[in-house]
Amino acid sequence: MLRNVAVIALPDVAVFELGVLCELFGYDRTAEGLPGYDFAVCSVDGGPVASRAGFDITVRHDLSRADEADLVVVAPFDNPAFGPPEAVLDALRRAHDRGAWVMSVCTGAFALGAAGLLDGRRCTTHWLHAARLARLYPEAIVDPDVLYVQDGRVLTSAGTAASIDAGLHLIRQEHSTAVATMLARRMVVPPHREGGQAQYIETPLKPVECETLQPVLNSVLSTLDQPHTVETMAALAHMAPRTFARKFRDETAATPHDWLTSQRMLLARRLLEDTDLGIDSIAERAGFGSAATLRHHFAQRLSTTPQAYRGTFRSSQPV
Repeated sequence: MLRNVAVIALPDVAVFELGVLCELFGYDRTAEGLPGYDFAVCSVDGGPVASRAGFDITVRHDLSRADEADLVVVAPFDNPAFGPPEAVLDALRRAHDRGAWVMSVCTGAFALGAAGLLDGRRCTTHWLHAARLARLYPEAIVDPDVLYVQDGRVLTSAGTAASIDAGLHLIRQEHSTAVATMLARRMVVPPHREGGQAQYIETPLKPVECETLQPVLNSVLSTLDQPHTVETMAALAHMAPRTFARKFRDETAATPHDWLTSQRMLLARRLLEDTDLGIDSIAERAGFGSAATLRHHFAQRLSTTPQAYRGTFRSSQPV
């Protein structure tokens, strides 16, 4: 049973996510029928830690406190040049080796990666940092699209609110759904969001450095409601389809079909966020042809529906 929690705070710690961890595990709510935790925030030497917000946090524990914990969490830190000291990596390895839970929030995943705990594991971080995490730790299986991932007793989450979801997920496993729901109600947050729910990632067109395909891309982007295929796009570029497809991948790092679908998804998302158009009209304007096809791509790429997506970003949804 989860009873002892240690949070490792590194320089430039993110105060919101640290606050979330304190809210989840650091407050005594036993009088309300909720579990109590022996909770501590640790630093490398037990001294103050500078926060991302411009003030220091007084810490009373050093890393030895993590050796007692059932759960060791690395809070996010905003210093890409900072490499966690070997003492931090050793503490994480020891925790994992003795069967404790090890968790990261947002950029805290970089400490887990440096400790080797992400090798061969599915993991996540904030989508802004996912490519760097994958580049630095190529043995990690980085999924930038999800809110949180549990692989064994290693739990990684995306940024900000996803840390709440990951924490409630762990509490649900260690205690019960009823306990997690009570805590969520106390925190005034949704009691459960699946880890596989998509982060809402903005993925604009990657700039193309040469002029070969830019006119074609501009033409397609201005006519997304029209049918486009590899053959029609290749004709615009005056290339054979196979040559065009190869050049397209070289210059955009995507296949023509995947790039086209991504751009249509971006347009559909913006129309859902910014207009009162019905789902059928949005499907037509974005080039999906039908609401059923639009729903299929939303389920596949965002793990949600167009209606639910609109409800997330707007206070009211048109009938």
